[in-house]
Amino acid sequence: MKSMTRPSPIPVIDLFAGPGGLGEGFSSATHSDGNKAFEVKVSIEKDETAHKTLALRALFRAFPDGKVPDCYYDYVKGKIRREQLFAHPSVKAEGEKALSEARCAELGITPHKTVDAWIREAIGRANEWVLIGGPPCQAYSLAGRSRLRPNNEEAFESDKRHFLYTEYLRIIKSFSPSVFIMENVKGMLNSKHGGSPIFDRILADLRNPGNGSTYLVRSLVVDGDEPKPLEYLIESERFGVPQCRHRVILFGVRSDMAKMTPPSLWGSGKFKLKAATKMVSVQAALSGLPSLRSRLSQRDDSHRAWRSVLKTAPESLSYWRAPIRPDIEAEMKVAWKEAEAHTSHGAHFHPAPVTLCDTMPTSLRKWLHDPKLGGVLQHETRQHMAPDLHRYMFAACFARLQGYSPKLGLFPPKLLPDHENMQAEDIPFVDRFRVQLADKPSSTVVSHICKDGHYFIHPDPAQCRSLTVREAARLQTFPDNYFFEGTRTQQYHQVGNAVPPLLARQIAEVVLDFMRAVRR
Repeated sequence: MKSMTRPSPIPVIDLFAGPGGLGEGFSSATHSDGNKAFEVKVSIEKDETAHKTLALRALFRAFPDGKVPDCYYDYVKGKIRREQLFAHPSVKAEGEKALSEARCAELGITPHKTVDAWIREAIGRANEWVLIGGPPCQAYSLAGRSRLRPNNEEAFESDKRHFLYTEYLRIIKSFSPSVFIMENVKGMLNSKHGGSPIFDRILADLRNPGNGSTYLVRSLVVDGDEPKPLEYLIESERFGVPQCRHRVILFGVRSDMAKMTPPSLWGSGKFKLKAATKMVSVQAALSGLPSLRSRLSQRDDSHRAWRSVLKTAPESLSYWRAPIRPDIEAEMKVAWKEAEAHTSHGAHFHPAPVTLCDTMPTSLRKWLHDPKLGGVLQHETRQHMAPDLHRYMFAACFARLQGYSPKLGLFPPKLLPDHENMQAEDIPFVDRFRVQLADKPSSTVVSHICKDGHYFIHPDPAQCRSLTVREAARLQTFPDNYFFEGTRTQQYHQVGNAVPPLLARQIAEVVLDFMRAVRR
């Protein structure tokens, strides 16, 4: 009888990797027998802190089937230093491999020959491999354009971030991957450069990279070889991610491989993402995480002082004549009483039992939870000024009663920010204070969460705070044992810049289906 050989994992090269959301998803995809389908061979990220996160996660993934040594958990809990972890006898060899996989380099600055040598060694003689990544998006994002373009058109037009996708394109041209996955912000679809749509240029370049190979650039949500621009947009909440994150994701297939695929499969929905049966809410996604109080800035930060600030919050409704005022006041008083139970503001490691609620889909529970962790990582609150706590409590109570987050025009006069823009006829950033509704997916977790928490107010008014790093990571579907290096600000930034790993896994499964079809 002919023996069956197990296929080797398909090599993956991850460019502009951030903290590793795309790579995490691909690394977790398996064959039906449980063996790994993909293996990240090289991940490249310029930010030193995100690179440290990448390397640490590469070390974690080196131990399949939950056999991660205790020294990893000792490190993320703060019991040992990073250098002690990587030097530990139980992980030393895997640590060296992880540091070889995760490369700290800036594409476009690091010499091409250096980057190419890494990739060439990584893919070896593999006939099939996958290129993934998301070139930095600031030049395409609505926020980025609103900050730069009105003030300096010349600087906007010359911004090199318009063309970082050409570094991605150069790798395609040089190495002809079987498949590529490229992710970017929705603003890419309508961004213009020199008067022409930048998306049209990107598509044309990716379809014909100039090396003799051509690519079909397909959508992951509709069938067809030439989708309309909006059909490249993926709405993450439709695929089990508890967040309304809308991103452009391109599925590039080398034309010769596409021709090897049975034609009947292309229109069958085989190579599309499968929508979830139900959206996941914020409340479900954050279940099991300990309730915390916020901290107070510029004053005594005791629990007693914090509660005294909350107790005076209803006074901020004076001179407000809205019909809903009595109901809001009553809700705020209830929140103040419930706040008595919230004595902790969290910790780097919070040793509390984690019980995920039944409203969370089983697949998400399995994805997030690690019983070996024995608590919660990076779940500690920020400091907030007393006036902001009043705004947070009001907004959370309003959202609980009305089912939506109030914009500034609905705020009581005493709670309006003391800012010159508030005198303008058209107040900018009217949703500056935004509550994440408990019964719906969250709004997009963006890197700006590292600046302040106003746009990410916890739905529970009794906690009266913004989201923690771990809560933001939950909304992004990072497993609970995923550790983000750096300061808390740097951790928030990494989380906001990432691709949701659970969505990435589903994309990897589509790519795997395509690879299998080619092999038939």
